Amino acid sequence: MTIHFIGAGPGAPDLLTLRGRDLIGRCPVCLYAGSLVPEQILAHCPPGARIVNTAPLDLDAIVAEFVAAHAAGQDVARLHSGDLSVWSAMGEQLRRLRAVGIPYTVTPGVPSFAAAAAALGAELTLPGLAQSVVLTRTSGRASPMPSCETLAGFAATGATLALHLSIHKLAEVVAELVPFYGTECPVAVVYRASWPDEQIFRATLASIEATMGEGVERTALILVGPALAAEGFAESRLYAGDYDRRFRPTRAEADHSPST
Repeated sequence: MTIHFIGAGPGAPDLLTLRGRDLIGRCPVCLYAGSLVPEQILAHCPPGARIVNTAPLDLDAIVAEFVAAHAAGQDVARLHSGDLSVWSAMGEQLRRLRAVGIPYTVTPGVPSFAAAAAALGAELTLPGLAQSVVLTRTSGRASPMPSCETLAGFAATGATLALHLSIHKLAEVVAELVPFYGTECPVAVVYRASWPDEQIFRATLASIEATMGEGVERTALILVGPALAAEGFAESRLYAGDYDRRFRPTRAEADHSPST
């Protein structure tokens, strides 16, 4: 018996890995975060599966479901939105499982920042503009930020920022970032990336609040950085004709290679 933690992706039901789909299909118990995981994914559950929406449950109640399934010898598909490596609350569940000796596996999912970048048609790391992406958030009721992890500190690097769980503090975010990126730095807010009601707002740090207006209060990702402009960057050397790669000779080498 195993608890299978599965990243269910950012929202679109077909943004689910084949491994995740197959695990769901063979587990007689499925626990899913109903506030964020689309119900269409539950169609992969086998007939007669016990399906539990964990949105109204606390940690003790969720662990009780694990323990009951373990006693019955039933595998569990535990679905979380996006990818499990960030802000999933998986860590505390795994700690409980290790304490009682229940085995588990982890299957990654498509993260929300990747879905947002895809919606924008954007590469977040462009030559000469940004080669790093910082996944971060502002402090919230559930999890305060460590004192050493400040928005100003991350902004000082000039990297592309992907701010999660922070749309309700947009004014504060703008005020903190302007001294580092400037008022004309491009910003994009992607609301419910990959869902049918997805919305995209493009602006600058100076205009993003007015561009969005009111109404977007949750499930939105803020992306900030010069790479979002998608112009004025150098081409990478990766595909340059004179760049020697293991699987592709330079043009000069190709011109002098023996004909076949």
